[in-house]
Amino acid sequence: MKKIVGLLIGLSLIFVLAACGNDESASGSDGDTITWKMGHLSNEDHQWHKTAEKFAELVNEKTDGKLEIEIYPNEQLGSETEVLNSIEAGTVDMTISGETMQNWAPEAALMAIPYAFKNEEHVKTVIEGEIGKEIESAIKEKVGVTPLYYHLRAPRNLTSNKPIKSPADLDGFKMRVPNVPLFMDAWEKAGASPQVMAFSEVFTGLQQSVIDGQENPVDLIHSGSLFEVQDYVNKTEHVRSWIYVVVGNEQLNSLDKDMQAAVKEAAKEAQKFGMDLYEKETEGYEQKLKDEGMEFVEVDQDAFAEAMKPAVENSLSEEQLELYKKILNAAE
Repeated sequence: MKKIVGLLIGLSLIFVLAACGNDESASGSDGDTITWKMGHLSNEDHQWHKTAEKFAELVNEKTDGKLEIEIYPNEQLGSETEVLNSIEAGTVDMTISGETMQNWAPEAALMAIPYAFKNEEHVKTVIEGEIGKEIESAIKEKVGVTPLYYHLRAPRNLTSNKPIKSPADLDGFKMRVPNVPLFMDAWEKAGASPQVMAFSEVFTGLQQSVIDGQENPVDLIHSGSLFEVQDYVNKTEHVRSWIYVVVGNEQLNSLDKDMQAAVKEAAKEAQKFGMDLYEKETEGYEQKLKDEGMEFVEVDQDAFAEAMKPAVENSLSEEQLELYKKILNAAE
């Protein structure tokens, strides 16, 4: 009888330990090390990826190896929207996201309003001031992710295989836009036929003439090798914006206070590293695209701004419109 009791106790202990092991595995931890997965859309040579690698290195160093970040570029874990959904589901932990988050937090739309920002300094004033704090707070509450640091983005420009100098040239022009409702509305008002498409599908879409063009900053035009399938960069400079590196609220809050502090300290250092890279590399991308055979076209930016203005004003709620006015006033 004693042997049977002992055997039952032994089996119970095995089941308890197995259950504990399963719990650790589900949380992305082996007991000693926590692993966060980060998915994003740029390639390995892009400044976002290089900065993410630096951030991961700093986090590992500052947590004595207790927190590791695995980075998956090129939409390996899915599109921006898909990765945000995966963070909510708990299968991914981090991503790089901007105005796409307006699908959860309407305030995020203000991160990329056509012709809202006059220049780079205007953008930085907004991000680092009260308006930026308001947008970050909305993202944290409604998207369920916490912004850790941001990247400035070069202005978005329209690419094509024919010069486009004014909205009149957009008649019948099929173009890709990211999953941002305002972008759809703005380009429709300007006269184009926009459609949502994941960035990883853009090259093939252009190659197969599913679309005639797309819009992005020069760094992503280059990293996506779009110079192989597009001849012109039309300098619409229609959006000046920024993008956040975010982590799920639950994932961040699950860390102890010391580890949270280490992550935030690493983010602060990564912010500076990324800004230095941005300033160093952005200027060179225009020349790289020219070297690859792309021609830069001067456009009537005022005409594009005027054409998109009704879409901007009509698409914004009263709350968003207030934020929009604050942004415009921040330039003064």
